[in-house]
Parts: sequence; C-alpha cells; structure tokens
Amino acid sequence: MLQNLDIIQNKIYGSLKDFEGQLKVWKNENQKLVFTNGCFDIMHLGHIDYLSKAADLGSKLIIGLNSDASTKNLKGPTRPICDETSRSSLLAALFFVDAVILFDDETPIKLISNILPNVLVKGADYTIDQIVGAKEVLANDGDVKAISFLEGYSTSSIEKRIIKAHQ
Repeated sequence: MLQNLDIIQNKIYGSLKDFEGQLKVWKNENQKLVFTNGCFDIMHLGHIDYLSKAADLGSKLIIGLNSDASTKNLKGPTRPICDETSRSSLLAALFFVDAVILFDDETPIKLISNILPNVLVKGADYTIDQIVGAKEVLANDGDVKAISFLEGYSTSSIEKRIIKAHQ
C-alpha cells in the first residue's frame, strides 16, 4: 500500500518526457484533461479556489509548474520565495491535482502542444487571445477557459504584507 508521501511524489514529473507514459494512459482511457500553469510561489486560498474550479472542468487536472529558473526569469531575482520542490509537493498534495510537470521555458507552449488538453485554463486577467497555447487547443477541438480570481488573494499582496511587517 502506498504511503501518502509516495502518492504525492508519484504525481510530480520533472519533465514532459517523464509524463509521456501517464499521458498515454489517460488519453487511452478518454479522460477529459484540464491543463493550467503558473509559478504558485506562495500557496494561498486564491490558488485553491482557482485550481479547484479548474479541476471541476474535467477528470484530470495537470499543472505546468515554472521551475525555479523559469520563475526567476519571469518574476525577478527575489523569486521564487519557495523552491520548486516545495511548490510541486504542495500542489501534488491537493486531492484534485493529478499531475504537476516542471518546465524551464518562459511559457508552457511545449507542454500544451504535446499534451493537447481538452480544456486549457488561465486566470481571468488574461483574454483568450493572450493565453499561451489557446490557438493549439482550439485547433484540436478543445476549450479555453478564463477563471476569475478570488478577490483579495494574491502572492504579490502576501509578499507586500510580509515586507511591511518586517520594516
């Protein structure tokens, strides 16, 4: 019998290549694949709300997680605050998350183009034409959804509160 930490670790993939076998299984089972991505640097209620709504759109939720190097390139030299091992483990610990795939690129276009999920999800701060991979998913008869964020919760606001508390 698998222990809880084993279950969590079995959901984490270091690359697309590592995930290919699981992807084939899910596609053969006709699972409805939902894909989203992000840095998920400091987990908060807004992330839980967003990811649970994304998971409700299909049968398997796959998260493309920016690696430490990718996060640093996107967010600046002080980020990530939490390393990729911590971030991937926290995401994989959520019961409605089925896979977390680390990626080093600036965007998840390679993941999306290879996975071709049934549903591609991003936050409502993006319009469909701004969502990386939307064109590819739509061309494959998939859907692209924008989910509203839970008001008042963001990693940036938490970071600002921490800095203010220590001044």
